[in-house]
Amino acid sequence: MRVLFTCGGTAGHINPALGVAGRIRQIVPDAEILFVGAEGHMETELVPREGYPIKTVRISGFRRSMKPRMIAENIRAVGRVVSACRLAKKYIEEFQPDVAVGTGGYVCYPVLKMAADMGVPTAVHESNAVPGLTTKLLEKTVDQIMVGLADSRDFYKDPAKVEVTGTPVRVDFKGLDRAKARRELGLDPERPLALAVFGSLGADYMNETMLGFIRRMGEKPDMRLIYATGKRYYEAVREKLDRAGLREPGVDVREYIYDMPKVMAAADVIICRSGASTISELTYLGKPAVMVPSPNVVNHHQEKNARVMEKAGAAKMLLEGRFDADALYDTVTGLLGDKAALAAMHEASLRLGVSDATDRIASIVLGLAESGKRTR
Repeated sequence: MRVLFTCGGTAGHINPALGVAGRIRQIVPDAEILFVGAEGHMETELVPREGYPIKTVRISGFRRSMKPRMIAENIRAVGRVVSACRLAKKYIEEFQPDVAVGTGGYVCYPVLKMAADMGVPTAVHESNAVPGLTTKLLEKTVDQIMVGLADSRDFYKDPAKVEVTGTPVRVDFKGLDRAKARRELGLDPERPLALAVFGSLGADYMNETMLGFIRRMGEKPDMRLIYATGKRYYEAVREKLDRAGLREPGVDVREYIYDMPKVMAAADVIICRSGASTISELTYLGKPAVMVPSPNVVNHHQEKNARVMEKAGAAKMLLEGRFDADALYDTVTGLLGDKAALAAMHEASLRLGVSDATDRIASIVLGLAESGKRTR
C-alpha cells in the first residue's frame, strides 16, 4: 500500500499528518509513505526528522488586497499553482499512491487536485472551525472531508461528505492528567496554576499585558503562573520585570516550554491563542481556557475557532486590543476561584475533543486506499 500525504506551512498542519502516518505504519508495517510539501517551509525539516521522504513544490498563498503590488503577487501565485500542479502530477505518476490525504496548507490544493484528476482516492482534513480557502477549493474535488470540530460540518455544502474525526495530538499528551503531571513536575497538587503561552516566538501585545498581570499577582499569593514569553521577547521581558522589581515567588517566566504536554496537563486555566492545534490539545485534555485569538491570521480563523470554544462553554474569549491586564487578571482569577465553573468548562472542552482522532483518520485513509475506487 502506498499513501501520499500533503501538508505544510505550520506545525498545526504537519503534526497531524505525521501522527496519522505513524499510525498507518503500525497497522500496515510495509506501507510506503511519501510526503509532498511546500519548498522552503518547516515540513522540509520536520518530515525527514520522522524518517519519511518528502518532495516539494513551489507555492504561495493569495493576498486579500487590491493594491497593485498585491495584485501582481497574486498573478505570480497563479503561475506557481500551475507549475505546482505539473510537478505534483509527476510525483503522483512516479509514486502511484493508493490514496492521497491533505492536512492543511496551500500545497494541498495542487497535490489533491491532480491526484483526484488521476483517479486516486483523496481526503482532506480541516482542523480549523471554518474551512480555509484551500479546503473550500477542494470541497467538490475530494472524496472525503474530515473536520476537527462537529460545528464545522455546517460550513460545507454537502455535510454528508463530512466526517467529524477530531484533530490528532502529539503522542506526548496521551496518558496525562492533572495529578500525574503535577507529580512529575514537582508542583503543589492543590495550588492554583495558570499557564500563559502565545506561540513559540511570542506576541508583543500579550507580553506587555502579562507584565501588568504579574503586577496584580501579589493580591493572590497562593496562585502560581508559568509564562512563556517566546524566544523573541524573553530577554526584554526579563529586563522589564527586574526593572520593575516584579519577582513574585509564584511566577515562572520561561523563554519556551519544552515539556508543554505536562505543563498543560498540570494547569487549571490556560491563557493562549486559538490555533487549531492548540484547540485539539485543549480539548484532548479538557482544559479551561482564556483565549486571545491572533489578529494576524488569514480570514480571522483563530477568532472563529475561539468562538466555537466559547459557545460550547469551554473557554472565555478576549479580543486583542479590547482588554487590559486588569481585565485578563480578573477573568483568570475569577475562574480559578470558581471550582464549579472550572469543572463545567472541563466537561465542555472534553465534549468538543475526540480522543481517538488519529485512529479515526487512519481508518478513513486506509478505507479509501482499499476501496480502489472513488466514493462520490
